[in-house]
Amino acid sequence: MRVKTSVTLSPKTLELVDRLAGKTSSRSRIIEEAIEAYAAVQARAARDQRDLEIINRNAEALNREIADALEFQADW
Repeated sequence: MRVKTSVTLSPKTLELVDRLAGKTSSRSRIIEEAIEAYAAVQARAARDQRDLEIINRNAEALNREIADALEFQADW
């Protein structure tokens, strides 16, 4: 289901939307796809940030574990 709404865009942005839509799509579809893509990028960035925080919290232990593994390999 879609809900009719009103959005105010600059003439330049509207020209871009029309160019992207061409003859095969609609303004609404282009704007919807753009928002979905933007939301996906934001979700990915938030997930990456959480992952980085986890890695940083555990960096010291991870570095010790890697050092042990490298020392073991040197013995071979």
